[in-house]
Amino acid sequence: VESKCLLLIYLLVLQSLALLCVSQDFDFFYFVQQWPGAYCDSDKNSCCYPTTGKPAADFSIHGLWPNYNDGSYPQNCDSNNPFDASKISDLISNMRKNWPSLSCPSNDGESFWSHEWEKHGTCSESVFDQHTYFETTLGLKQQTNLLKALKAAGIEPDGSSYSLENIKDAINEGSGYTPWIECNEDSSGNSQLYQVYLCLDKSGSNLIECPVFPKGKRCGSEIEFPTF
Repeated sequence: VESKCLLLIYLLVLQSLALLCVSQDFDFFYFVQQWPGAYCDSDKNSCCYPTTGKPAADFSIHGLWPNYNDGSYPQNCDSNNPFDASKISDLISNMRKNWPSLSCPSNDGESFWSHEWEKHGTCSESVFDQHTYFETTLGLKQQTNLLKALKAAGIEPDGSSYSLENIKDAINEGSGYTPWIECNEDSSGNSQLYQVYLCLDKSGSNLIECPVFPKGKRCGSEIEFPTF
């Protein structure tokens, strides 16, 4: 009986180590921000303002996503560590401001944050616990300040169209790194600025040049920067 118990313990330890290895196995992070005006002015999305009201006209956080250098990514790495709002209670007001959900029906954002942690955050447990995952991501938004970088280059969210290269150059000038720009289409079919990807090393501490760019919706050479 004792030998069977020891074998069972050994197998459980191996299983736990295997799960831990999965959660640690990635090469870099995508830090993704989205422009709410493009999210809302699209046939693909139904847009509802959060229960706390309309967010500010600024880029908002989509997520911080562990990725592999081949373009694939881990997901849902630890079902035993679900999102727990009590662990980020001191960050909630900041989250509501900088990481709001525009999905319908109108909500307080917790289901969005839960999705981001459970799908992506649990795969970075070798680097972050829940609090540091969200705290680090909030800090990255302040550090990169996309809207300030764009406005400094005369690129305003006024519904005008701008050169894709000028948008990328402005963000590169502001952040020091080359962004990847994802576009969607407005209700009239025009290409518009939707999401901006920057990359971090696997420690989650330093911005880097992206090892690989995602395969999302590409942009035309001129894209609209819609109002919000």
